Amino acid sequence: MQTDKHIWSAGYLQSWRGLWLLVPALAVFLAGRPVAAAPMDALHNDPIAPVILGVTGILFFAIIGRFAARKLGQPSVLGELIMGVVLGNLAYFVGFELILVLREGQAIFELERLLLTGAPLDLAAFSTLGSETAADVLWVLQGPHGGQILQIAETVDVFSRYGVIFMLFMVGLDTSVVEMRKVGGNSLRVAVIGVVVPFILGFAAARILMPDASFNTDLFIAATLGATSVGITARVLKDLHHDRTSEAHVILGAAVMDDMLGLLMLAIVSGIIVSGGVNLLNILSIVVLAVLFLAGVLFLGPYLLRFTIRLLCHLDLVEAKMFTSYLFVMVLAWLANLVGLATIIGAFAAGLILNDTFFRHCRIPREEYNVSIKSLIMPLEVILVPIFFVLMGIQVKIETFFDCQVLIMAGGLLVAAIVGKLVCGLGASKDTNRLAVGLGMMPRGEVGLVFAAIGKSLGVIGDELFASVVLMVIVTTLLSPPLLKWSLRRGGAHQTPA
Repeated sequence: MQTDKHIWSAGYLQSWRGLWLLVPALAVFLAGRPVAAAPMDALHNDPIAPVILGVTGILFFAIIGRFAARKLGQPSVLGELIMGVVLGNLAYFVGFELILVLREGQAIFELERLLLTGAPLDLAAFSTLGSETAADVLWVLQGPHGGQILQIAETVDVFSRYGVIFMLFMVGLDTSVVEMRKVGGNSLRVAVIGVVVPFILGFAAARILMPDASFNTDLFIAATLGATSVGITARVLKDLHHDRTSEAHVILGAAVMDDMLGLLMLAIVSGIIVSGGVNLLNILSIVVLAVLFLAGVLFLGPYLLRFTIRLLCHLDLVEAKMFTSYLFVMVLAWLANLVGLATIIGAFAAGLILNDTFFRHCRIPREEYNVSIKSLIMPLEVILVPIFFVLMGIQVKIETFFDCQVLIMAGGLLVAAIVGKLVCGLGASKDTNRLAVGLGMMPRGEVGLVFAAIGKSLGVIGDELFASVVLMVIVTTLLSPPLLKWSLRRGGAHQTPA
């Protein structure tokens, strides 16, 4: 009897599992098709409720993607990205209103800007979007719930941007300047080669495969190929218990340096695009500005932090760390934008400086000693970052892959991305597994997507090229873990003492 009861319970739960998976779909459906309230109920309806529902629906799909990826032994970012691609394109082909707007990304912000200047809706849509796309978006915005859908799309985009800022902040928190000094020339050589060679190959691939593309587009594609996802490689090394090997030290040290060099390259390329021209003086000024910003932050940041912490030390430790961290990262992100750099550079710099030792002079109850900045900020990252990756997936227009030129471009970028990182393994010393080092530097993951998103927001990467870049990111991220495992087992690794 007991056994029958358990069987019935398991079957009952199993039968309801599929229905629970419909909850996020229903959330997004209702957000995309708001229901008009009766006049008597108007005072009791919160106009922000559809926005809340829409954002929550996107987050639910991100959770499903993350769960599926982990079940298959893949990085979370990959599941979130692919879920976005599937969700965005299925919903688009059935004419789902919210997705029709979301998949246009930054163009919607530009459309809103024109509307605020007094431009007619038709003119604003056709000047920021293609004729076919503009017709679809106009159909949505001119509908009875166009305003609400625009609000949802804008909110999702803002949340995703917050996610990127916190993601780079966490990368900075995990980066130790002291440890970077210890890895020495080995990692530095690998990092420099791992940025320069993919940049050259990416630029050449874009120039050959897209002869009609602008010079700025070629530059941004080249910069995107220089990125490395340290998180994916670190996870593989830890799973294989190779995180204390010389190969691991070289890879992780080089990947962190890649982030810094990549951000510097992003600053240079973005500055060239914004200024509209390339000359040595312009490039030099951008480099000097970026270096001065980082140097200024590294030098003045600790003083600002100590002053802020002295004011907030009277609060609870959790409150003091949360407020300090949030204020510091947002101020530096804003300052970076103010001087003409990407906000993520300021976020990374904030994480590079901030650590728990700044709070050692506060009166802290013993039970709160283990409350770290990372543990406090992680919930924000866990919520906001998946929204960014799902949104990036939604913006991949699968119909662009029906164009042979897009597939050829994606293949060219993939070859350049793989070869460029394999070559950087030659920068490691001879007693190191060079193949493992090169493969460990190969995944682009989240960093490559951030670069591509910035390129799209600047208008130098179109839908077709964006889809090619995303495909390159997916393939390199999928290939890296199994190939890295194979190379470490085949070639062996050199254990270093703890």
